Amino acid sequence: MAVKNTPRANVFRVLWGRLKVHPLSKLGPGLITGVADDDPSGIATYSQAGAQFGLNMLWTMPLAFPMMAAVQSMCANLGRVTGKGLAANIKVAFSPIVLQSVVLLLLIANTLNIAADLAAMGEVVELVSGVNRHLMTAIFVFGTLALQLFVPYHRYVYFLKWLTLSLLAYAAVLFTVHIPWEQVALRTVWPTFTPNATAAAVVVALFGTTISPYLFFWQTSEEVEDMQIKPRDESLKQDPRKAKKELRRIRWDTWSGMLYSNITAYFIILATAVTLNVAGVNDINTAAQAASALRPLAGEFAYLLFAFGILGVGLIGVPVLAGSGAYALSEAMGWHEGLERKVRDARGFYGIIAISVLVALAIQYSPISPMKALFWSAVINGVVAVPLVVVIILLVSKKSVMGDFTVSRPLAFLGWITAAVMGAAAVAMLIPG
Repeated sequence: MAVKNTPRANVFRVLWGRLKVHPLSKLGPGLITGVADDDPSGIATYSQAGAQFGLNMLWTMPLAFPMMAAVQSMCANLGRVTGKGLAANIKVAFSPIVLQSVVLLLLIANTLNIAADLAAMGEVVELVSGVNRHLMTAIFVFGTLALQLFVPYHRYVYFLKWLTLSLLAYAAVLFTVHIPWEQVALRTVWPTFTPNATAAAVVVALFGTTISPYLFFWQTSEEVEDMQIKPRDESLKQDPRKAKKELRRIRWDTWSGMLYSNITAYFIILATAVTLNVAGVNDINTAAQAASALRPLAGEFAYLLFAFGILGVGLIGVPVLAGSGAYALSEAMGWHEGLERKVRDARGFYGIIAISVLVALAIQYSPISPMKALFWSAVINGVVAVPLVVVIILLVSKKSVMGDFTVSRPLAFLGWITAAVMGAAAVAMLIPG
């Protein structure tokens, strides 16, 4: 039976049509990946750096940006050129033990990270509205799960892109407080702090939360998703005629998305440095605690902006964390996967998403501290990131994998620098004291 052409239906079509062609629609997986990196647990880390060291940790973000963008660019190229996700490519090129180890550790770290993010989101809502945090956590879990299970990717992705605007809240916070811009510029290039174990731990945490394995898997797979929802689109190995246009799009999308992410992280460190650190508040354990501490120092508006940002990026971060693990395990097992598929066609894939968020929800009601979970997820990510970056560089350097589209020397060089820095971070993380 034909759908009636009612005024209400016409309004819906017009609104949906405008949503589909908004300016963000021209950007792809790089934007969502970048914003997901600034999830509530990341906000807690950046807030702690600003509260504890003031302006003296601002330098970490300009340094992290090119390394993060280089690795994510390689991942995006890998997905678009081969038409396969990261785990599927590792499965073909390396021994099974490499893939099994990486996927297992990724799933554990992601689930713990989701638990920490959900705890922060629930705590923020309780602070703002007074509604019980555990109730709100459950609502967030089942709400995001329903979206991933029942809304096709080509529609769901538009809502994710709109949520990326929530990061602008942290830029807005800066307009509510006094900023000593000369000192900011100086400390960004010339920090003054004692290079001891405490400072090293914060630097490790900053790099660990900025360059995370789950982002590698997510962006590679989302390039494949984007390719599959377009009619007659094939991998660049199969259809090299589109290579110039597609690789240029990936460069713009990825570098701009990572820049947006790192500038936001810079703003969070800055906002907490000029408020919390100046007021002598030097210990922040959660993103919600940072928002609460801002309230008497920067005012109600800054507090609400900070809280809104936590919720917005949490609604992106949780699906990305759950989805990246599902992509990895499904590709490793040879299951059908993809957010564009219906549940009945990819039961294993959606099952992993459901298990990840439900286990994370269960942690909220267990004796396990979400912040302890965050610590262990950071440890796992710090250890896994190093060999995984090396694996990615080797994959995108192989003609057998990439054909004529192997990685450029400058990008590979940045990748090796990233592996070296993350390796040093992992070693520092594992040294007691």
